[in-house]
Amino acid sequence: MSRHVAIDLGAESGRVIVGHFDGDRITLQEVHRFPNRAVRVRDHLHWNVLALWEEVLVGLGKAAAEGALASVGVDTWGVDFALLDANGDLLGIPYHYRDARTDGMMPLAFQRMPRAQIFERTGIQFMQLNTLYQLLAMAEARSPQLEVARALVMMPDLFHYWLSGTLACEFTDATTTQCFNPRTGDWARDMLEALGIPHHFLQPVTPPGTRLGRLMPSVARAVSASEVEVIAPASHDTASAVFAVPADQPDFAYISSGTWSLMGAVVVQPIINAQALAFNFTNEGGVGGTFRLLKNIMGLWLVQECRRRWGALDGALMPYAELFALAERAPAFTALVDPDDPTFLHPEDMPAAIAAFCQRTGQTVPQDRGAMVRAILESLALKYRHTLAQLEALLGRRIEVIHVVGGGSQNALLCQFTADACERPVIAGPVEATATGNVLVQLRALGALTSDADARAVVRRSFALTTYEPRNPEPWREAYARFVDYLSEGA
Repeated sequence: MSRHVAIDLGAESGRVIVGHFDGDRITLQEVHRFPNRAVRVRDHLHWNVLALWEEVLVGLGKAAAEGALASVGVDTWGVDFALLDANGDLLGIPYHYRDARTDGMMPLAFQRMPRAQIFERTGIQFMQLNTLYQLLAMAEARSPQLEVARALVMMPDLFHYWLSGTLACEFTDATTTQCFNPRTGDWARDMLEALGIPHHFLQPVTPPGTRLGRLMPSVARAVSASEVEVIAPASHDTASAVFAVPADQPDFAYISSGTWSLMGAVVVQPIINAQALAFNFTNEGGVGGTFRLLKNIMGLWLVQECRRRWGALDGALMPYAELFALAERAPAFTALVDPDDPTFLHPEDMPAAIAAFCQRTGQTVPQDRGAMVRAILESLALKYRHTLAQLEALLGRRIEVIHVVGGGSQNALLCQFTADACERPVIAGPVEATATGNVLVQLRALGALTSDADARAVVRRSFALTTYEPRNPEPWREAYARFVDYLSEGA
């Protein structure tokens, strides 16, 4: 039995998970969980990376205390980054992708290079939180950090650097920046120059499964571990989650469901054409040189923010199970919203933002919490249907089944809504897909697994899966006809 540590840092929380592999199945053991709280400083939103690093060390120490560890890898959300100086020290506090400094940066970028040309260079969907617009905001503010910086590292690369002392920029996360050209396999430097963004600090891109070396001696002493190899997995969390999809047929779509919903398919070559641009799809890196043709959908963020707002009013957070039970009892299709409407990106009051959307579109405002949560879940399912139709048009074939992985796979109501709205079977699980995929890539790097098919078979043997069959499609077809009228431009 070998033991491999997946450090999975999400937007809400972080986990240190040990994957036990016996040559046939993986079992996961969560040894440490901790919150990931953004910090506001001088009207800007930042990640508290030093607190996260401290928790990583605590978790590694707990994992090492229970037995020898073979390897460790880190995955995180995409787009965010840190800048390092010539000594390898942090320049400033890394910004949070929801920081408002990127407001207005997309129109500015399009003044300097047409939208179609940016997509042609990168194949990445347009969201103002992308690294490209964060860097443009810094360039416009004449940030001295850009001149002093000697290395840009994405968030998982930062933690790998602190663990191993090796600077690397892993492929799957690098592709989320909208600064990488998937056709050339290198940074889109001509585009960056046209936009006025320096690029001297960009690092060579390395594939998932790169072995970075052993834990630095200081880290090994701190966590009482030795001979632990640091391996860059598919370090963008969605890339790891997609690698853990337990598909046994080629024509599948996936939804990595959590704060964000990432819906797409695995392709061998990026699809960069006028239709993909019109649909605002993205081509992010995957394992084995593949690409994830997908769309980012705002996901359960809307529910999370409603819950946070209601918790502030009540003085306590209502359990998710209670919220979803209220939603199940609420009337169907009272209101529908586009989950990706810009007003939902970072509102101070999400329920008020949803109410305003309903008023703006001439709909009845949900009158209670159950009705509002149901409206969000139904709208998400209908957005999945819309995205599925676009995906099939890009691929030129029918998708036969949808795999839902990640935390959202536990939401039976949303999974059933998805099957009903999309009129496809939905297979839910594994829940900890990101950690599973992280461990699988480590096993591939160490030679314990030989192919993607081998890895997916391990997942099917290791985790219980739940299938949701579509039922009573007609009300969903009628709701979808209404829903498309509420979609934002570029949705």
